[in-house]
Amino acid sequence: MEHKGTIRIETDRLVLKRHVLDDAEIMFKNWVTEKDVTKFLSWQPHKNVDETKQLLIDWIESYDKQDFYFWTIELKDSHELVGDISVVSLDEATESVELGYGIGSRWWGKGITAEAGRALVKFFFEEVKVKRVYAKHAAGNPNSGSVMQKMGMKKEGIIRQSGTCNQGIVDEVYYFILRNEYFSNDN
Repeated sequence: MEHKGTIRIETDRLVLKRHVLDDAEIMFKNWVTEKDVTKFLSWQPHKNVDETKQLLIDWIESYDKQDFYFWTIELKDSHELVGDISVVSLDEATESVELGYGIGSRWWGKGITAEAGRALVKFFFEEVKVKRVYAKHAAGNPNSGSVMQKMGMKKEGIIRQSGTCNQGIVDEVYYFILRNEYFSNDN
């Protein structure tokens, strides 16, 4: 793998970029406080903006590491931050990355997360040279699986009672795309 770190990436409608401390207020307003956003995630909605600021401080300190990948999702037309997308697991031995994401409910169903994810799939295969990109979701959250499919991933299977989230212990549904599949699709 040829690590690049969290670099700026642009798509037709989005800018994926590093968080800065000033993002705390808009994150607090747009997604980190929403119970619907965190329903199938492992963290609770933020109770105050100081909690969001502390998280940002931790992320910002990690940006110095070339194998740390965490982007905020900004809409190009309005410059509004609507969510984030990151590598939640990186495995050097298998040369693979797992993506995770969260986006404010006002922007659900608009293709934003899938567009951000496709840009990262491209980045990880073409720039970082990974062998596999994958993601997983709680079985009770099929909409997330639809997003993964729109990123170019294929459903591989369900591992029963293998994960935890704010719903308790859950079955997890895995989606993958391999390097050779990506390049054979003429992306």
